[in-house]
Amino acid sequence: MCFSATASFVAGGALGAAGVVTITRTKKDRKLLPLASIPLLFGIQQAIEGVVWLSFSTPLLNAVATYAYTVVANVVWPIYTPLAVLAVETDLQRKKVLYGLSAIGFVLGVYLLDFIYIAPVVSHIVNCSIAYGFGNRFPRALLGVYVLVTCGSFFVSSHRILRIFGAALLASFFVAGWFYTQTFFSVWCFFAAILSIIIFWFVTTGTASRRGKKKKPVSKKTR
Repeated sequence: MCFSATASFVAGGALGAAGVVTITRTKKDRKLLPLASIPLLFGIQQAIEGVVWLSFSTPLLNAVATYAYTVVANVVWPIYTPLAVLAVETDLQRKKVLYGLSAIGFVLGVYLLDFIYIAPVVSHIVNCSIAYGFGNRFPRALLGVYVLVTCGSFFVSSHRILRIFGAALLASFFVAGWFYTQTFFSVWCFFAAILSIIIFWFVTTGTASRRGKKKKPVSKKTR
């Protein structure tokens, strides 16, 4: 698969439009808003990468776009994801787990933000994809924690479609890691962005609002 500025902008535009639609569907249930915003956030992230593609001849713009993309990928998602899933969860036990993942995600996001601040981040094209490199070695030991927070949060959810989304994210993680070693984060984020259409389906079909509603008991007629 070959990636490009066109692919990033097309994906960004499509996801941005889908995100606007999902957000408008949350007027009657505002707790859906964080989750419904995921396609739009992915759309923005892909648009930023489109700028990265076009800015290699403009060092300052490339640096700004590279850092912006890196912050979204490494800081925003681990903090935002468990909170978005938590907002739509109704099961108390699952919520406790999501609170724990939210705390871990916050600490991880802050740590990675500090790491990005002290380690110069550069981008370059490798085999039709973009690689984001750090001046110091990225703490790969934390990659498992990152996956636990981002993918694991969806597995905890009581909503079946969100668990499916989490499984798809995890599968795309292994595909990106196996076939695109040097450009892993860029490719995995692209796959995840496309998969976020599942969130669009989850919100727009009313699946989220139907979850957890108990059927009213049928009263027996007295004779």
